[in-house]
Amino acid sequence: MAGNFSFDQLKKAVSNGEIDTVLACIVDMQGRLAGKRFLAQYFVDSAHGETHGCNYLLACDIDMEPVPGYKAASWSKGYGDFVMKPDLSTLRRIPWLEKTALVICDVLDHHTHEDLAHSPRAILKKQVQRLKERGYIGYFASELEFYLFSETYDSARKKHWQGLDTASPYIGDYQIGITTKEEGVMRRLRNEMEAAGIPIENSKGEWGPGQEEINVRYAEALDMADRHVILKNGAKEIADSEGKSISFMAKYNYGLAGNSSHIHNSLWSADGKTPLFFDKKAEWTLSSLGQQWAAGQLKYAKEFTWFLAPYINSYKRFQAGTFAPTKIMWSEDNRTAGFRLCGEGTKGIRMECRIGGADLNPYLAFAALIASGLAGIDEKLELQKPFVGDAYQASRLPEIPKTLRDATETLAKSKMLKQAFGDDVIEHYVHTARWEQFEYDRRITDWELHRGFERY
Repeated sequence: MAGNFSFDQLKKAVSNGEIDTVLACIVDMQGRLAGKRFLAQYFVDSAHGETHGCNYLLACDIDMEPVPGYKAASWSKGYGDFVMKPDLSTLRRIPWLEKTALVICDVLDHHTHEDLAHSPRAILKKQVQRLKERGYIGYFASELEFYLFSETYDSARKKHWQGLDTASPYIGDYQIGITTKEEGVMRRLRNEMEAAGIPIENSKGEWGPGQEEINVRYAEALDMADRHVILKNGAKEIADSEGKSISFMAKYNYGLAGNSSHIHNSLWSADGKTPLFFDKKAEWTLSSLGQQWAAGQLKYAKEFTWFLAPYINSYKRFQAGTFAPTKIMWSEDNRTAGFRLCGEGTKGIRMECRIGGADLNPYLAFAALIASGLAGIDEKLELQKPFVGDAYQASRLPEIPKTLRDATETLAKSKMLKQAFGDDVIEHYVHTARWEQFEYDRRITDWELHRGFERY
């Protein structure tokens, strides 16, 4: 891609004045970019080897407040450093920021220089390595949905995020005429992501006023997760520069469609040339390997739901009749299903997991889908027959956890994920989830004040 840099190309661009700033970024537990802005010359001279950051960045809540109770980092341990090790294969230009390049960093233990096990990127790298050991490549693609507002972030804040003006006043799902109004941001987003080495296939209006969907071309799992987080960060920066704002909240308005992040996934041969899920003689043209992979994801979906829906708000998206799933089952090209088979009869056959919201961390979500798929293969699970009909109305189907608390406690008991990720990693993220619940439970809400201040 035109936007990708080799290190030698970066050095040349720095020397001739094309690049004067390098963003060295890790990905935090919330799936956000965090890091430092380097004077580009200093980066190419020495900081490309490594830099450092405070380890509280992987032990804090979404408001950047240090959270007590983590084993990995705490006040008693002094909140020391971890190593930020640039992965130079991720170097790219950032066209929407003047003379700027970006690199994704791995997070390493300050003393051993090994991957920090609870780092989101390390968690996914471990699962990708498990695929590699078996001769597989996992190709992934995450669709991202978001609301575009004719508000700045400042004006939205002053309105207390209520009564916001969306970029379009009514649903523009697939509608070209109404989405033309949104092209000031969306055209820039498509073209500038492409120029940053993130290939965009298309964008479209979604099923909410001012709601958008943007689709990035599939890639190997780690590369796709990197693309996902850069796109989310860049989308907000581009919108802000246009006097607009964007939200990836799973359910910003209870009466409107939620923001999804559907995840397409399949296995290919190690050289990336042979699709391992396609078998034209098999039922549904899905190979036995693909059927076992899908069966594993179905079996363990409740256990990994938190990795697809990590906040209180995430669970408000799971409503019948909204294109968000409520049941754990699979179907052939059926958008009421939690898992949908796509590309049947072609080399592009794949499973689409529809559970995730746009608030997910892609490294954690992809890792969980890989771990459960491999469990299905190891256990030689048999794929159930596809569901036919309206899953919202069907009885006796397993349901997606209804609350953050349910998903958290199910995750805490998952033997499969503890084996795949490690006990300490699961404990780290269970603690994260329980703290989110604790913070929610202890706060006085507007609803409580409205009902209780004068009434009891």
